[in-house]
Amino acid sequence: MTCALCAATAPLSDFPVTGGPEGANVPLCASCADQITGTLDPDHFRCLASSMWSEDPATQVLAARLLARLSDHDWARDLADQLWLDDTARAWADNIAEPSAHRDSNGVPLQQGDTVVLIKDLPVKGANFTAKRGTAVHRITLVQDNPAHIEGRVEGQRIVILTEFVKKR
Repeated sequence: MTCALCAATAPLSDFPVTGGPEGANVPLCASCADQITGTLDPDHFRCLASSMWSEDPATQVLAARLLARLSDHDWARDLADQLWLDDTARAWADNIAEPSAHRDSNGVPLQQGDTVVLIKDLPVKGANFTAKRGTAVHRITLVQDNPAHIEGRVEGQRIVILTEFVKKR
């Protein structure tokens, strides 16, 4: 058996392709797996020109995601333009699971600097006020180690807010 991306015959391990069917894995060599989770070497992934045509949907999705990450390079953009995925595979490729993504109460991704609105009255611990429902919190900061928390200023106080109590504006 060979690596699904670079065709190396080195020892392989199953690499999970998230956001799609349960248990979707691609057999990868250590070199490909390490680069996918770290920094990509563009020259190594020129192999996507052939592996993107695999009949395995998980391999196609992984190739599409890698080409998107390598879009700074002309050759990768050209390959991405040539790649055809059926509707199911395209939705899977676009559905990149982000376990650490900050999301509001409706599941909308939050980004640094967004404005959110409180959807519930929140008593602020350590301060003598309640942050009222409907209050806009401008220029939020994401708490990097906890996707359930954001920080923002309410009534001049910098507070931590649970993402389940906000909606993006």
